[in-house]
Order: sequence, then C-alpha cells, then structure tokens
Amino acid sequence: MKVGIIRFPGSNCDRDVFHALELAGAEPDYVWWNQRDLSNFEAIVIPGGFSYGDYLRAGAIAAITPVIEGIKDVVKDEKPVLGICNGAQILAEVGLVPGVFTLNQKAQFICEWVELEVKTTRTPFTRLYQKNEVIRMPIAHAEGRYYTEYIDQLHDQDQIVLGFVGDNPNGSMEAITGVCDQEGLVCAVMPHPERASESILGSDDGLKFFKGIIDY
Repeated sequence: MKVGIIRFPGSNCDRDVFHALELAGAEPDYVWWNQRDLSNFEAIVIPGGFSYGDYLRAGAIAAITPVIEGIKDVVKDEKPVLGICNGAQILAEVGLVPGVFTLNQKAQFICEWVELEVKTTRTPFTRLYQKNEVIRMPIAHAEGRYYTEYIDQLHDQDQIVLGFVGDNPNGSMEAITGVCDQEGLVCAVMPHPERASESILGSDDGLKFFKGIIDY
C-alpha cells in the first residue's frame, strides 16, 4: 500500500512517519509541497514540524500550497488522510476537520508523554483499538489547544477521536486532542503516534494508527 508523506519547509517528523509506516507494512514515499497530483497514493499522512516556521499561525502558509488541492482530491476519492501535530493544524486550517488548534492555555511549548483515551474506532487509524482504550503517546506543541463552536455536533456525529486522560496539558475544550471529519476518513491528532511506534521508544501504542491504514 503506497502512502504519501507530505513535506513542507520546516517539516521535521517526516522520517519518523516513514519508519513507522514501514514497520506497519506500508510503502511510504515523500511528497513535496508543490506536487498537485496525489492519485497514485492510497493514503496520505501530513507529519509534524513547523511548516514555514509557523509564521502567521501554525499551518496558515502550508494551507495555501498546491499539495493541499491534491489532498482535497484524495478526500473526494474517499482515501484516508492523517494529520499529526502540525499536520492536524493544517487540516483544521483548510477546513477538512472541524474546529481549530490554537495557542496552549499557558502559552508555552509542551513536550511530554500523556495518556489518551480512544474515543471512536470508526476511523481507519483507530479501528484496531478498543473504544475507550487508554494508550500512551507523546505530545510536542505550542498551538495544540482545541476549540470548536460545534461541540454538540462533534458528539452527535462521533467525531472526537482522542482525549487526554487526567491532566489537560494545553487547556483543550473537553480535553479533546484529536478529531475527524463526518465520514471518519480525515483525522487530525496532536499526539505523535510515530514517536510511540516501538517499545524501545517507551511505547508502541501508536503503531496501530499506521497498521489501521492497511487494515482499512
């Protein structure tokens, strides 16, 4: 299964995602920000980092690059799209998932391991977990606080993917740290599953995010 990994100037988790996808059994390949045609890929991952130095706000400049139109075509073709950290911010910026990821409540960069609850298993990325399963992955962001005006709609349509367990480190609404679109095929998460893809890293709980793409 060919999976495209989008690269922007400032992406820095692309190689980590490449490795995790290989561990899961996929065939990853890099895609630069100026590539429009993504039709040869069966899924897309937008990795973390600091695209364009997070100028204006995280994801704002990346949102107007040619590859975004290609990603929208992938969504129309009903193929899975995963955005991790900066990738999640980009997906929210272009309206492919509801809400926004904005400045942390304490206005500082947070880098720590957290416990997370899997809120839904209807996405390709969470289908191998159990609903309400608690998993462990790291976060690393300064703009990860989730907010939406349509929280009731998210509950009604089962669009909440991940939530913090216990402490809410960035002040997100209802401790939400991952959401999906109505169809469940576009998923935006702030935690880094690729950094929890092998037990030697401290946890392999995140590997199922990538194995789920193949299973789907």
